[in-house]
Amino acid sequence: MDRSWLRHGSLAAALTLVAAVVLVSVGCRTMLTTAAYLIKGTDIDAEYEDLKEKRVVVVCRPVADLTFRSPTVDRDLAKEVGKLLAKNVKKIQVVPQKEVSEWTDEHLWTDYLEVGEALGADMVVGIDLYDFNLLLDQTLYQGRASTAVRVFDCHTGGDPVFERELQPVVYPPNAGVPTSERSSEGAFQREFVRVLADQIGRYFYAHDPYADYAMDAKAMEH
Repeated sequence: MDRSWLRHGSLAAALTLVAAVVLVSVGCRTMLTTAAYLIKGTDIDAEYEDLKEKRVVVVCRPVADLTFRSPTVDRDLAKEVGKLLAKNVKKIQVVPQKEVSEWTDEHLWTDYLEVGEALGADMVVGIDLYDFNLLLDQTLYQGRASTAVRVFDCHTGGDPVFERELQPVVYPPNAGVPTSERSSEGAFQREFVRVLADQIGRYFYAHDPYADYAMDAKAMEH
């Protein structure tokens, strides 16, 4: 009896079985990936998570010339970052910016830890603001800022427990907004400060890394 068809049939069956296993495996991975996406979305985790359940001071220190060009930007930025932390970090207690501003106005200070210790904080989020501009030219708004963020533990003192220098933030990224489309320069400044605060806040809570892709369109919607 010619048994070659049995050999060929067995081989075909084996290949079919392998293919089925591969398909099921791929299908399972796809299903797991889809389930994870549905549960978590596209969010990525925070880089630094130790602000949870802490009393936190947020304070911004601009370079000297910015205090003349944009005298409120440091407080505005610290306030917006504080609001984002309060909204997104579990059980955090953010010291009201009014208290922070009152203390910094009344004292000469050189170190972020001084502010945190004076206000009874566990941690200080210190924001160094190196550059802040709103105009691309006389007819177009385009915000540009350079910042760094450092976190200090008021109980241990010393060096920062976390620090990052942000890539320069440009808003909108690819085109200016005609000045005629905003009610005032102050209105655009508040808008840009919220964008800048969002970039800083993302270090401390889960966020969607794709949220910036439509930033030009969002700027034009205002």
